[in-house]
Amino acid sequence: MTLLHAHDYGGEGPQLVLLHGYGRSHADWDAAAPLLTAHHRVLALDHPGHGRSPGISPWTMPDVLRHITDTLDAQGVPEAVVVGHSLGGLVAVEYARAHPDRARAAVNLDGFWWGGSYPGAERVSEMLLASAGVIAPAEYIEGQVAHSARLGIPAARAEAAARAAARPLPDGTWQTLPERAAARGILGELHRLGALGVTPWLDGIEAPLLLVQAGRSLPSAPGMEWFSAFNTRFAGEVADDLAVLGDTRPTIGVHRIDATHLMHVEAPEAVTTLVTDFVRSLPG
Repeated sequence: MTLLHAHDYGGEGPQLVLLHGYGRSHADWDAAAPLLTAHHRVLALDHPGHGRSPGISPWTMPDVLRHITDTLDAQGVPEAVVVGHSLGGLVAVEYARAHPDRARAAVNLDGFWWGGSYPGAERVSEMLLASAGVIAPAEYIEGQVAHSARLGIPAARAEAAARAAARPLPDGTWQTLPERAAARGILGELHRLGALGVTPWLDGIEAPLLLVQAGRSLPSAPGMEWFSAFNTRFAGEVADDLAVLGDTRPTIGVHRIDATHLMHVEAPEAVTTLVTDFVRSLPG
């Protein structure tokens, strides 16, 4: 049995389980989680190979879902609303599919992916793999803080999240996570799910879903204009699919938020309001 690192933020009320994105950790929730505890008990997990959780090999969705279930059992959590960002959003939806008896509902915060044959997908995969598991220089954290400042994220919040998502090494450098083998597994799973397309991917899920899309694009970095164009094109296609789903599937709620992809770190109050209102609207 593999137990994942769990951080209990406390609180009283309906149980929430929070999941983070690729290359991040539970610390991304440090601003939003205390706001959520006003109405919920809140537990956050680190994915396998991220943060303080052990790695797994191979990194597959069925194994990840099993480790989440084992961890929640160990934490005394038989049922929860699962809330995930990015990679965590896809995992939250898959958890609701696999465990309808345990997932009261799922919230997916900008967790949408493209199939491996989507134009530009191979280039994105190469970029992510090239950066996976590298040893970053001592000034890595400062660079992460500077990047986050472009999104309006306070320095202290950005620094804490960056430190929690990497492993400090004795010489002052940083081991970035996930490492390459895990990254390959994660990307394979993401491309497998993304190849279905948003609408077919969500078929067969009975639990209520809240699907939240970022309303603003990430600022374009020099030399990365191609990636901004890629994201803009894909986000438009996702928005079209979500509009139809929101109109035709009564168990699916759709929302766009005035924030970029890292919405729960950038705009924790807005995300908290969305999640709290959604849980309050659930039957029972």
